[in-house]
Amino acid sequence: MMPIMGLRLLEAVQFSASVVKAFTVKCVDGIAADRARCEEMVERSLAMATALAPVIGYENAAKIAQEALATGQTVRHVAQNKKLLTKEELDKLLDPWSMTEPGISGKF
Repeated sequence: MMPIMGLRLLEAVQFSASVVKAFTVKCVDGIAADRARCEEMVERSLAMATALAPVIGYENAAKIAQEALATGQTVRHVAQNKKLLTKEELDKLLDPWSMTEPGISGKF
């Protein structure tokens, strides 16, 4: 029994390896991110409103997110219309690159 089990195991490993190779060639090779579309999706994300909460308060940030959802506008656009913060403050708070940086130790 053991030789047959070993043979079947090797066959399964070879089959898996060929599946991975075919998947890579037919599906993965050549894929590239559309940077402009990715930036648009980040800008349209309602999660951007969470960055405003520490500055303008949870209720105001939630209202901005709700209005953005209802109107189809971005959080940035709704916040600019509300004039709770200057454009420079909004640009700083809603910068997605700074949101993805590791936090400063002890600043929680």
